[in-house]
Amino acid sequence: METQNKFNWKNAIIAGAIGTLLFDIVGWAITGQWFDIPALLGAKTGLGFTYGIIGHYSNGILLAVLYAGIAPSLFGPKWLRPVIFVSAETVALVWLFMLPLLGAGIAGTDMSPMMPLITLVRHLAYSIPLIFIIQYDSLSFKEI
Repeated sequence: METQNKFNWKNAIIAGAIGTLLFDIVGWAITGQWFDIPALLGAKTGLGFTYGIIGHYSNGILLAVLYAGIAPSLFGPKWLRPVIFVSAETVALVWLFMLPLLGAGIAGTDMSPMMPLITLVRHLAYSIPLIFIIQYDSLSFKEI
């Protein structure tokens, strides 16, 4: 009999939305700009600020759903898995794809030498709900 891994969609969606909000709060705390990513998305697509917010939060939810689906296959303690996932996503999709596409150079260093650190810290804040909401049922205090 084959075993099938399932995850809780509701928890993944909630974790993605809360993680994106934490991402935005940390970004505001560091840069002083609120909703900088939605504004950028809306401007670059020409679809406006509302689309930018919807796109930004949809992306955060999609990443959490993707994480929830692959988390059992990742290595390391359950609290470290979201950190590894988010760090890899930041390097592969943000530093090597999105920021160069926006003309900011690899890891955004053409914008600011602090951009790699800023983007990584924002994404690590995003990982916090993934640790506690998606993994909560199977996470023991010994593993934290």
